[in-house]
Formats: sequence, C-alpha cells, structure tokens
Amino acid sequence: MSHDRLRASDADREKVADALREALAEGRLDMEEFGERLDAAYRARTYGELTPLTRDLPAALQPGPRVPMTKRTPGDDDSLEIDWSERIVGGEPSSGGAVAFWSGFNRKGGWTVGRLFTSFAMWGGGEIDLREARFADRDVVIRCFAIMGGIHVTVPPELNVTVKGFGIMGGFDDDATGVGTPGSPRVVVTGFALMGGVGVERKLRKQERARLKAERKALHERRREERRRLH
Repeated sequence: MSHDRLRASDADREKVADALREALAEGRLDMEEFGERLDAAYRARTYGELTPLTRDLPAALQPGPRVPMTKRTPGDDDSLEIDWSERIVGGEPSSGGAVAFWSGFNRKGGWTVGRLFTSFAMWGGGEIDLREARFADRDVVIRCFAIMGGIHVTVPPELNVTVKGFGIMGGFDDDATGVGTPGSPRVVVTGFALMGGVGVERKLRKQERARLKAERKALHERRREERRRLH
C-alpha cells in the first residue's frame, strides 16, 4: 500500500495543524490560507490528503507515519512502551493449558505464560489474553485446537507474534502477525480449527484505551476552540 493511501490518525492531523500554526506565526501563511488549510487538515482521512497542506512549508513539517507499519491495532501509539524486563520473569507458569467441553475457559490478567500452552475447545469457547501477562520464557508457543468451538487470542500491539494455524471447514484468523518492540517475547500461535474458529488479534491495553480516549476528548476541545477563534 502506498504511503498516500494510509489512514491518518488524530495525532497525524494534529501534527499538521501544529505545523500550520507555526507557519502562520512565522508569516508563511496569511489568516485566510491558514483557516482553509486547518479545516482541510481536520477533515483529512489519509496521508495523501494531509501532505499537500504542508508541501510548500519547510521539510521538517511534513507529516509521516508515526510508528512502523506492522500489523497492529488501529489507533496504536508507541508512547507507552512495555518494560519487557519486568514481564519476562522466568519461573513456573500459572497454567500449561486449558480445556472447554460444553463450557468455557479464560486466561487473562497478570497470569504467567509458560514456554508451551495448549488449549482445546469442543462445543465450547475459550479466551487467551496476553495483554497483561508475564512470560516464563522469551520464546512461547500457544497451541489452539477448536472443534465445533472457538478460541480467541488477544495480544498487545508491542508483542512479537507469528500465527501459523489453519482451518478445515473452519477459520484460523490472523490479525496479529507482526514485529513487536525491542526485547518483546516471541509468541507463535499454532493449531487448527475443525468446523470451528480460532482468532488472533492485536488490541490495546485498558490503560492505553483510556489514555487515547482522554487524548481524543482533549483534541476535540482544541479543535472547537481553534474554530471558535477563526470565526
């Protein structure tokens, strides 16, 4: 996918808005041009729409991707990195596996993942959440077997993940394979789904979602104030 077609985030739009304010203060733009470009920046959905707004300004003000384009959850931000030295703890895992038969299971919160975790769901469902987990080893394999059942694996954006499973009259969905941040554990999710489903996705931690929600609210208030001053 070309850079111009990538979706822009609120932070990208605000970066361009800040560049336009600086250009106004330096006399590079008059008030009318500034107002037109600012409105266009807040309406922009892609980098292709943002780039022309600062193309004739100093190169340092050009917008661009803020994070590596790995397969991560929309809205990711690297400002809150995980300290993996505190999350790779060694020792005994909390659980070596889980089974759901006409029932369900979940492993989430601050549990410790071992080198190998095996899960099985038949006519039932399971949830494996690694966003707050600790790791007994830097290399982890999670095996998921779903027969007329379902297993959902959630990983944080910062984790190094590879998905290798397959489906037979079912699905093994990969929305997570990608590179993590330096020092992150290496997690391989494998197995199969027979007339069932396994899904692996990246998702922000609760505190990240709360922070981003607060930032979006603050950004919305800044936009309203900016537009109020312009009119």
